[in-house]
Amino acid sequence: MSDDAYEQDVLTRRASALAGTTYDHDDRDGEQFDREERAALQRIAGLSTELEDVTEVEYRQLRLERVVLAGVWTEGTAEDAENSLRELSALAETAGSTVLAGLLQRRQRPDPGTWLGSGKAQELRDVVIAEGADTVVCDSELAPSQRRALEDIVKVKVIDRTALILDIFAQHAKSREGKAQVELAQLQYLLPRLRGWGESMSRQAGGRVAGGEGIGSRGPGETKIELDRRRINTRIAKLRREIREMKTHRDTKRHSRKAKGTPSVAIAGYTNAGKSSLLNRLTGAGVLVENQLFATLDTTVRRAQTPDGREFTLTDTVGFVRQLPHELIDAFRSTLEEVADADLLLHVVDGSHPDPEGQISAVRAVLADVDAADVKEVVIINKADIAVPDVVDRILRHEKHSIAVSAHTGAGIAELIELIAEELPRPSVRVEATVPYARGDLMSRIHETGEIGETEHRAEGTYVVALVSPDLAADLAPFVTAAARA
Repeated sequence: MSDDAYEQDVLTRRASALAGTTYDHDDRDGEQFDREERAALQRIAGLSTELEDVTEVEYRQLRLERVVLAGVWTEGTAEDAENSLRELSALAETAGSTVLAGLLQRRQRPDPGTWLGSGKAQELRDVVIAEGADTVVCDSELAPSQRRALEDIVKVKVIDRTALILDIFAQHAKSREGKAQVELAQLQYLLPRLRGWGESMSRQAGGRVAGGEGIGSRGPGETKIELDRRRINTRIAKLRREIREMKTHRDTKRHSRKAKGTPSVAIAGYTNAGKSSLLNRLTGAGVLVENQLFATLDTTVRRAQTPDGREFTLTDTVGFVRQLPHELIDAFRSTLEEVADADLLLHVVDGSHPDPEGQISAVRAVLADVDAADVKEVVIINKADIAVPDVVDRILRHEKHSIAVSAHTGAGIAELIELIAEELPRPSVRVEATVPYARGDLMSRIHETGEIGETEHRAEGTYVVALVSPDLAADLAPFVTAAARA
């Protein structure tokens, strides 16, 4: 295939961008109030009052209504490039836009000036006019100069993959921590992309005049773009302080669970792989379930039990995606530390996706970035009820610790619970103690996290022989029987 001018309309086949079957939620998913709230505010097409030439629209006025997608294929197979563009289409639809067409060009490397090359950029302009589009979304992160140059040619708003993902995160974040993390990522992305036009950005004012304090100072002053940059840096510093404070609160709760000896299980995986459905199936958590990318942004922690009665926590985390913006990884690092500190990682994969192995690789790359690559991992092939059996068998053979399930039908869930019980760390310290009746809290912890061999109610307290965690063994040390000490 030629490296010069390979181009095709990838979306003419209209393959569903949101791979898989749309499932209706059921009783285990709870009332799903978040679903109703999210659907209550929708973007309405055709209400824009902007000029046709929107080259002076800033990133902060990002508007997605009728979009044309553009991709540059530089490596891999044509199928890989098409899957990437279909995923971009799913992202655009999740953000509230209507995808009109998708163009894919074969190049050895992106053009340093206009990303597509000036000739192809003109062709893209023709497609935009023919389709009546108002936005071009590029399947890559563009340099600020590339975005400006492409915008000047196509004469409509141009955004890249990173800006699109940030827009989705901004729509879906609900918790205070989630909103702060998303705003931090947006500002870090915006800072090097500030752009000025004409006199509005070139005016200068000296000293206190810039602050509106009147005459009395000298100096070069600040241009408006410099003032914006300083304000953004100030806001970034404030957000980082707030996130650090929230991280301290999160760490305290996590360490409290650790101190009680409660094992932790983290659910991670590609976006829309069915992580929240799996959490609801295992715990009845009632977390929002929607056939949509990045439906879950805020971490959810729920308690569950193994068949033999041992308690553990299950944590649902934000989904990953190819080329996840590094600004988001940095901003959500405190949240992703839940995965790094887990005793077991449930890596959920969409078995019905066209490229499940690619999803696995993308997730593991992000896990390595947050120092979670060494956590014990079980690969869960979800949506096995609609996946191609040969694909499921291929992943099961390739991944040593793996299991196929369907969070929708419940197939394989019982086996998964048994597998979790086997893989969780078991208490390893044998204690023989007489626990005073006044210390019922210790007996409760033994029942929750230990393995009891025998108990006997005596006059001085409850005599117990059990296997417990090292932390609990230390707390029981004052009550160990003399025979056990000997």
